[in-house]
Amino acid sequence: MLNLNRVTKQFGGLTAVDQISFDVETGIIMGLIGPNGAGKTTLINMISGLMPLTSGTIHFNGADVTNLPAHKLCKLGIARTYQNIRLFADMSVLGNVLAGRHLQTPWSSRYWRWLFPYRDSTAQAQKAASEALLKRLQMVDLRDHDAADLSYGDQRRVELARALATEPRLLLLDEPSAGMNQSETFQLGELILQLREEGVTILLIEHDMDLINQVCDQVVVINFGAKIAQGEPQVVRRDPVVIEAYLGQEEA
Repeated sequence: MLNLNRVTKQFGGLTAVDQISFDVETGIIMGLIGPNGAGKTTLINMISGLMPLTSGTIHFNGADVTNLPAHKLCKLGIARTYQNIRLFADMSVLGNVLAGRHLQTPWSSRYWRWLFPYRDSTAQAQKAASEALLKRLQMVDLRDHDAADLSYGDQRRVELARALATEPRLLLLDEPSAGMNQSETFQLGELILQLREEGVTILLIEHDMDLINQVCDQVVVINFGAKIAQGEPQVVRRDPVVIEAYLGQEEA
């Protein structure tokens, strides 16, 4: 589904991502781990069209999508969440999720909604779909709350709901468990596994190794912008190079 070939990002004389190559096969959950500052979010930013590559190529479902803008990638089926939450703070939870349904609304429907808002069945359907997502994420009681008033963990869940509202084929998650307690993180893992069963392919940046071990089929490890290991989580965590760079000697 997703192919990265020698993807590189340089900022002046600093190489933040150094010729990284790997494939994410359809229907799997791929973990992307490494120390802080390793280049994980920079890599996700390039995949999602928020940052141009210095060199290398990215293919999605066989098509070259290198340096396509984010809105075009979203139309192709790539959605993401952010390490630093990007919600509409003054909008309700439901309003934020509805924003993610924008691409599911035909242009003709948007025109008629402007003329005859009281007769717009498409808008009603989009609202119903958004409310179903909130129910799935156990956030119905927060639907009318402003995003700014939510806890950090709840804001994370709203951002996930908004990404899912775009009906993605590939979902990029940047530290989705940040701010969640152990129980919430486990429930998040169960949701991620369910999404895989429904056909969503997932690339997951995460520091919580329990969550990585719970959900990931494969793991890519990067350090100082370069890929140092790839494989099943149980195998990667025993790799001496990974232990030294990231997991710590206590994992040996």
